[in-house]
Amino acid sequence: MSAMFRTLRAVAFFEAFKGIVVLVAATGLLSLLHKDVFAIAASMIEHLHLNPASTYPQIFLDWAARLHDTRLMMLALGAALYSLVRLVEAYGLYFNRAWAEILAALSGAIYVPFEIAGLIRAVTWHGFALLAVNLIVVGIMVRALLTRTVTPES
Repeated sequence: MSAMFRTLRAVAFFEAFKGIVVLVAATGLLSLLHKDVFAIAASMIEHLHLNPASTYPQIFLDWAARLHDTRLMMLALGAALYSLVRLVEAYGLYFNRAWAEILAALSGAIYVPFEIAGLIRAVTWHGFALLAVNLIVVGIMVRALLTRTVTPES
């Protein structure tokens, strides 16, 4: 098994992991349907012994107050679609498909300008980490595609 093949498999597992995590999050959002999200958020803040009047808990409460069933459904649908793309991409990368390499390169490259803009606004270690991981994945996919075009498989 070549190094590139092993690398593509590793990226496939990483993408599958992301897809599964987001699918679990979508399921969690659906579990909030027909529930008082504000009351749940207030209970969480109380359980964590946070001051509900301080900045971040207040932002969380404001967000929860505006979250209704239609928004929950849209968020869950968006998360499910994102998850589907990640899992399809993982499948294609695992089985060494060129279309999956293109999808992975494009889907990783889409985030790069936003991550750079985020770093311009506020330099953080996790911003650098996200940018680095995305650039590495995009680089791996571009290299795999270039290798594929130079030495096509039979």
